Parts: sequence; C-alpha cells; structure tokens
Amino acid sequence: MKHNIKNRLKHLPTMLVGVFIVVSVFSCVPTKNIREANTSTPKGFKNQSLDTTNTASINWKNYFTDPPNLTALIDTALANNQELNMMLQQINMAKSEIKARKGEYLPFVNAYAGAEVEKVGEFTRNGAVEKNLKVHEEDAFPEPLQDYSIGLSASWELDIWKKLRNSKKAAVLEYLSSVEGKNFMITNLVAEIANSYYELMALDNQLDIINQNLELQQNALNMVKIQKEAARATELAVRRFEAEVLKNQSSKFDIQQNIVEVENGINFLVGRYPQHVDRSSKNFINKNIGIINAGIPSQLLQNRTDIRKAELELSALKLNTKVAKANFYPSVGISAGVGLQAFKPKFLTNTPESLVYSLVGDVVGPLINRNAIKAKYANANAKQLQAVYEYEKTILNAYVEVSNALSNIDNLNKSYALRDQQVKALNESIDIAMKLFKSARAEYTEVLLTQREALDSQIEIIETKKEQLFAHVNIYKALGGGWK
Repeated sequence: MKHNIKNRLKHLPTMLVGVFIVVSVFSCVPTKNIREANTSTPKGFKNQSLDTTNTASINWKNYFTDPPNLTALIDTALANNQELNMMLQQINMAKSEIKARKGEYLPFVNAYAGAEVEKVGEFTRNGAVEKNLKVHEEDAFPEPLQDYSIGLSASWELDIWKKLRNSKKAAVLEYLSSVEGKNFMITNLVAEIANSYYELMALDNQLDIINQNLELQQNALNMVKIQKEAARATELAVRRFEAEVLKNQSSKFDIQQNIVEVENGINFLVGRYPQHVDRSSKNFINKNIGIINAGIPSQLLQNRTDIRKAELELSALKLNTKVAKANFYPSVGISAGVGLQAFKPKFLTNTPESLVYSLVGDVVGPLINRNAIKAKYANANAKQLQAVYEYEKTILNAYVEVSNALSNIDNLNKSYALRDQQVKALNESIDIAMKLFKSARAEYTEVLLTQREALDSQIEIIETKKEQLFAHVNIYKALGGGWK
C-alpha cells in the first residue's frame, strides 16, 4: 500500500505539469462577441393597408397573364440561360463540399500491401547483429532481407470541440445559400425578360404611331402642294412639311434598330441565336394593369431570396468562427492497424506468428507561436460582423425598393390619366387645325406644331404605359416573387 502511494507521489509533478499545460491552453483562447443582426422592419408600407395578402406568393405563370408568348420565353430561359446553368453547377460544387466535410469527421480506413528488399552493411549495428546471429544460428535471416506485408490501417480525429461537425454544418448552409442565390437569379431573369418583352411591345406601338402620323403628314403635304399651285401657300410651307415627313421617316429607322437590339437581348437571355421574337403588340395601350397587394414588410424576410441568402451566409460564418476558435484547443487522434508481415511470402499465412497490430492515441495542441491561429480567428470574426452589416443592408434595401415601387405605381397611374386626356385633346386639335388651314383661318405653322405635339403625346403615353408595365414587373420582383 505504501509502495503504491509512493509511486503516485512520484508521478504527481508530471501530472501537475500536464494539467497546467492544458489549463494554460484553455485560458489563453480569445473570445469576441459579435452583435446579432437587427432584423426589425416597419409595421407597414406608406399609404398601404396592413393586409397580409401578398402578390409575391403568386406563381409567375399566373402573374403574367399575357398571351403564351411571354411565358414561353421565360420557360425557355429557365432551361437554357447560360448564367443560370453556371449557377446550377456552383450548387453541385457546394453539395460536393458537404460530402467532403462530412467525410473529415468519419474514420479513415485504408488497405495496404507492400514488398521490400533490404541489405544492410556488415559494419552497422543491424549488420553486426545479423552476422552474430548467423554464427550461432544457421540462416537466421535471409540475405538480402525481404519484407512482405498486407493489412488495414485506420485513423480518426475525435471531434471533441465540434470543429469538424461545425465545418460540415457551415458547408450545408453555404449550399442552401447557393440555392437561394439561384432563386434570386431566377427572379431577376423572369423580371428582365418580362421588361424586355414589354419594351418590345412598346416599340412596335411607337412604330405604328409613326406610320399613322406619316400618313397624316403626307396628306397634309399633298394639300399644301395643291394650295401652293393655287397660290394659297408658299414654297416655305411645302418645305417645312417635307422636312417634318423626312424627320419622322428617319425616326422609323431608329425605332427599328431598337427593336432589333431588344429582340437580340431577349434571345441572349433565352440562350439562342438572334431570331424573331413572337409577340402580340395589339391593344398595348389598353393593357390592363393588375392590382398589387404588398403585404407587410416582415414578409420580405421570407419572400426575398437575397435576404434569405444573406441570412444563411451569416449563419455559415458564425459556424466558421466557431471552427476558427476550436483551432486553439488540442486535437485528439486515434490510429490503428492490423495485418500480416513476414520476410517470406509463405510465412504470411502463419498466424499468429505473422500477425501485427498497433493502436496509438495522441493529443496535439498549439502551445507556442499561435499568431497564425489568432489571425484566422480575427478574420473569421471580421467576416461575421461584415455579414451582419450585409444582412441588415439587404433588408433595408428590400424595404426601400418596395417603397419606391409602390410610389412609382401610384404616380404613374395619375400621370397616365392626364396623358390620356392630352392625347385626346391633341388628336382633336389636328382635325381642327386642318379645317382652319383649308379655310385660310390658320397658318401652316399651327398645323405643323399641332401634328408634332400630337405625335409627341402619343409617343409619351406609350412610354408611360411601358413604365407602368415595368413598375408592375418590378414590384413583383421587389416583393420577392418570380422564383417559385
């Protein structure tokens, strides 16, 4: 009994040193608290009800109620768009990263087989031993010495501090973040194609308006020429009307070029070479604008994919910070092996004589010069705080986008109503001006000015209708619709 106590006392200094080292390692681990992100939003949008009915929940195929041309374009783009397909490959890479990190905290098991030939010098320790054995025992070792082995080896790092598991969870969150990134790209792609399609319809209508006005201006030019022959108008009037006709003929080519460029832009988005884009541009000016239900601001946190992406990235960086902190702690590893080994192949099957096995456990922890680990931990904290700001900025930006879009819709509706009255008044003015000019009660300049103003008003109301349709698309995008 006294002997056991003496042995324990003998090893006590060594145990105390070990405990002191472990305590020192743990006590020197830095800790930094990062504030949580502020996710609070206003109760509602300005001049909007607190009804939770939200347009973002509508499937894009039901939201865009145009003829099937637009939905066909969007469907084609979702299948063929190169950027979207590149994003899908990033998702696959993120999924593979999950498998890789999951494998890191599982045991590694390897099979091995080997053959070796060794001839040692006689004037070495091993050579002298072998020579001595040969003197006393005939052929104790073959010369040269051969070594054959076959077996299994395993190694496993015990994830005591959850470093490997947190790393795997972070990979899962990064994968989910990449999925949300793809959804955000889909939202933008749907909106971009819809806006380009409406722009194409607007250009078609502008071209029709130019052609209609050219017909009116050509009739007016013919009338002025007749009046000149009758000495009721001058050459100046003829030239002014000719100049107006030529100006609008030139505008036609500008619009036609814009049509080609918008068509090619759509074709690029749907992943095909330039070709005609099918569309139905009739009744564009009378196109109905649907009712928008904005819901409440807090719904943006769930509907906006860019917000969800920022949230997942923040969660992943929180785990990466824990992983960086775990590097300060000692790691515990176990390695083992079992197999057969002999200097002649025929002896490999002789067990238990040829049986070899091993089991090793080790603890390794940083003790001196941990600046690299401290730097990585500091960087992880900085990235986490950066992600907090990014998350808050994304939420704020989403609210501002919706607020701007709602205000834009309201002002465009009021502007369109006034422009509609303007167009009607100016169209009536053309007839009045022509009648007065025929009866020599108005100057040709009044006819020219009236026609020019009428044309400008018609172009402007088409632009206003286009902006209304753009606003209809953009509010859907801002609310988080289009990706479902």
